[in-house]
Amino acid sequence: MCGIAGIIYHDAEQHVSENELMRMVAQIAHRGPDGSGCYVKNNIGLGHARLSIIDLEGGRQPIHNEDHSVWVSFNGEIFNFVELKRELEGRGHRFYTQSDTEVIVHLYEEYGDAFVNHLNGQFAIALWDEQKNTLLLIRDRLGIVPLFYQQSAQRLVFASEVKSILSTFEHSPSLNLSALDQLMTFWSPVSPGSLFEGISEVSPGEMLTIKNGEIHCQQYWDWAFPDAEGEYRGGSEEQLAGELHDLLIDSTRIRLRSDVPVGAYLSGGLDSSVLVSIIHNHSDAHLRTFSIGFEESGLDEQSYQDGLIQHLGADHSRIICSNRDVADNFVDTIWHTEAPVLRTAPVPMRLLSGLVRQQGYKVVLTGEGADEVLGGYDIFKETKIRQFWAKNSDSSFRASLLKRLYPYLDISKRQGQAYLKNFFGMGIEQPDLAYFSHLPRWITTAKCKDFFSDDLKSKLTENPYDIIENSLPKVLPRWHYFNRAQYIEAKSLMGGYLLCSQGDRMLMANSIEGRFPFLDHRVIEFANTLHPKLKMKVLNEKFLLKKAMGKYLPSNIVKRYKQPYRAPDIAAFSHGGVLPDYVEELLSESTVRRFGYFDPKRTHLLVQKIKKGRAIGHKDNMAFIGILSTQIWHRLFIEQFHERFSVK
Repeated sequence: MCGIAGIIYHDAEQHVSENELMRMVAQIAHRGPDGSGCYVKNNIGLGHARLSIIDLEGGRQPIHNEDHSVWVSFNGEIFNFVELKRELEGRGHRFYTQSDTEVIVHLYEEYGDAFVNHLNGQFAIALWDEQKNTLLLIRDRLGIVPLFYQQSAQRLVFASEVKSILSTFEHSPSLNLSALDQLMTFWSPVSPGSLFEGISEVSPGEMLTIKNGEIHCQQYWDWAFPDAEGEYRGGSEEQLAGELHDLLIDSTRIRLRSDVPVGAYLSGGLDSSVLVSIIHNHSDAHLRTFSIGFEESGLDEQSYQDGLIQHLGADHSRIICSNRDVADNFVDTIWHTEAPVLRTAPVPMRLLSGLVRQQGYKVVLTGEGADEVLGGYDIFKETKIRQFWAKNSDSSFRASLLKRLYPYLDISKRQGQAYLKNFFGMGIEQPDLAYFSHLPRWITTAKCKDFFSDDLKSKLTENPYDIIENSLPKVLPRWHYFNRAQYIEAKSLMGGYLLCSQGDRMLMANSIEGRFPFLDHRVIEFANTLHPKLKMKVLNEKFLLKKAMGKYLPSNIVKRYKQPYRAPDIAAFSHGGVLPDYVEELLSESTVRRFGYFDPKRTHLLVQKIKKGRAIGHKDNMAFIGILSTQIWHRLFIEQFHERFSVK
């Protein structure tokens, strides 16, 4: 992938400064270190930082059509460009490059705004139509690739990352307090919001049309599910597993298209194991894999990784992430996420992408999305159980169901009973609530906001639950409760955090492109027509995926209990009760009071609790990482604004 940036003045008499545009591009040079370019004409300017993957010599951007009336700056990959180019050449279009980017301008000539429906890929597109005096900003269906914009009375500025937009500011930005409130509830702001006041993202599956200072938003794609029981896809389990098998093979095959070598992440879980098995069994690509190991045995999956490496004969590299590595790299990680986080998991992912780069690779396939698409998360299991509890409040099976979900939890003890009541009972009286599935997680996460300062609390005027509910489609109440949970998970945690803070930003920090076969829109559209029982059979997650692909894998990987990817949180920063100097300073009462987001005394008590080794719970971990990352965010983007972004 690459980086894009641009400026459009609403008044055609205003002219874009090429110097300003290239300063924007310079801020995202890590996304595209292989070259840069721009197109500037009167009131429009398109900039580009290139990571060369396809047509290494001839694919420089921005790219134009035959008469130079349509220009595009593009970040991402069009995986079906080979087929599209063949079709377009048959219709008389003439190409001057071998790149996937050029199909965009010719598709636009052929189909107008509807061209985006023909793309199979991950992308952020800025397309300028000179004849219509119109700029299109388009983001891929799932939100794999980021795209932000800021509009003023005079112009609109856009870029792949906010730091590029900030380079056009005269003064430091402000934190969007409502967005922080949402992040401390849902793990990310509700799209199109961002942590920066006045800066929005183009939402996943959205096209913005900018003309004469007006913005028109169009949702060209979204997740959709059957409204009624009889509308699910028919066929036997064997037939449907066969269809999924063939879809995943093709989805992986086209994501191996590249003029540079392609590797794959290998966690040791089902999803990444499926992908590397497809590469091994259904392609001629050299099987090159990469993984993370941890010094804490409870986080490490090395034994499963080694088993599959031996099974397939993969050429493998591994990086071991220590607790000290997490603390030492946390500040730079927040520079790249451009948002606070509630866990340290992005840090090892950035170190892993650094390993990939060191080994001479630019592209990796990952298993992201399989859990959301095919029903793999514990939150979906919890939803099934909580729906049963809500409708069978006196059932004697309630406790046994919990034990089946979490066999390691001793619910015979008082602590287990309290967990059942306090966590799974949240919102149990409202099973028809649109976001019923996510209430326990969100209520638990929102405890981080107990640390908000009184001043911040007084400025919060919107209920975050109202905001996210208003963002949901009107048809959602007609969907099966399992599908409702899938939609919310995909649009909140996956889209706002996993694909962004933990995905794109950690990959592109080291100029690595990630590709996601499970997020091929054809796979999603197929899976969304399946009855939920084929995704999770009783409590057996990703049932159809296992049936479709299990034959390629060792049985211990197919049958293993899902282990979520985690990294050390408080443990990474506290070494014998001693915190790193930067943590001490940022969480000191004076600094916390000066920044104004959190209560200084409550934060001090949390720090003291950590130093005494008593902060070990989930709430303490989330609160600590959330507070620390917000303080870092303020220092980097507000306090150090003039140092980092001012024109020299």
